Amino acid sequence: MRLRKLLPLVLTVCLLTACAAPAETEAGPRQYQATFLDVFDTVTTVMGYAESEEAFSQTAQAAHDLLLEYHQLYDIYNDYEGLNNLKTVNDAAGTAPVTVDNRILDLLLLCRALYDESGGKVNAAMGSVLTLWHEAREDSIDDPAHAYIPAEDAIQAALEHISFDSVVLDEEASTVYLTDPAQRLDVGAVAKGYAAGKVAETLPEGMVLSLGGNICVTGAKPDGSPWVVGIQDPDGGGTDYAARLDITGGAVVTSGDYQRYYTVDGVTYHHIIDPDTGAPARRYRSVTVLCPDSGLADALSTAVFTMDEAAGRDLLARYGAEAYWIYPDGSAVWTEGCEAYFHP
Repeated sequence: MRLRKLLPLVLTVCLLTACAAPAETEAGPRQYQATFLDVFDTVTTVMGYAESEEAFSQTAQAAHDLLLEYHQLYDIYNDYEGLNNLKTVNDAAGTAPVTVDNRILDLLLLCRALYDESGGKVNAAMGSVLTLWHEAREDSIDDPAHAYIPAEDAIQAALEHISFDSVVLDEEASTVYLTDPAQRLDVGAVAKGYAAGKVAETLPEGMVLSLGGNICVTGAKPDGSPWVVGIQDPDGGGTDYAARLDITGGAVVTSGDYQRYYTVDGVTYHHIIDPDTGAPARRYRSVTVLCPDSGLADALSTAVFTMDEAAGRDLLARYGAEAYWIYPDGSAVWTEGCEAYFHP
């Protein structure tokens, strides 16, 4: 994959911090930001302060290069020469174990733990179902006049092959084996947040990494003030916010029905699929999770989106995470701890 040149970002979708940089004559670090488009099929932004544009560009490029490694490892659609990635694992389903990079094994170990803790609501083994919806969405966007949803019998058949118990992880040998030939992995509910968190760990203090709305903050600004992160209003434009949060560290991740969707006969179908039904979850417009761990925040936002509020609150409490729900009628609720982050 060709690396795209880093480009200046005028405005981020969920980050309300695009202030003008100090004049050249002012002493101290200046604020810079950069964006690139070739990782995880989304817009990625790096923002922070540095003593020079050159120093910031080096930091941003290093973040990009590391994200690209994770992108290729977790890719389920493309092969890369000399690399065993998740597509390699899927292609070998029912045939043989595949030796993988530890970053794949570590992610899948997290997915297994979350699968157990969430009662299967976080399920990286439901690629057979997600593929049906992905193909229907792509086909329908390309040809709206013939938009369709997956056939119910195909969904029900695919649901027979989503048990994570069929995913054999051998830590000593560093292998992954899908014992069910019809099973496929899809780590879309966790991978962006997990990769963003790992890359954020390599960034200097006081920077922000936004990977398609999965936002990681490595510390306050140099003057000690927080970064302000907006929770998008699902019914508004890209700069309309239901709430604003003051963040000095950790992750903020939103799962919403307005991000990837298509329409069939006037009905909207989004990309967050409930593993119990094999269809898009309909309880909320969005769920935003605040958590120190980005991968965990990403997974929890997806899981809670598919749960009733009481079950979601219980799952969040087990991990010490906070959340903000927006319901279809526009009303919002949040965990008590979330109030400490509200921007005045």
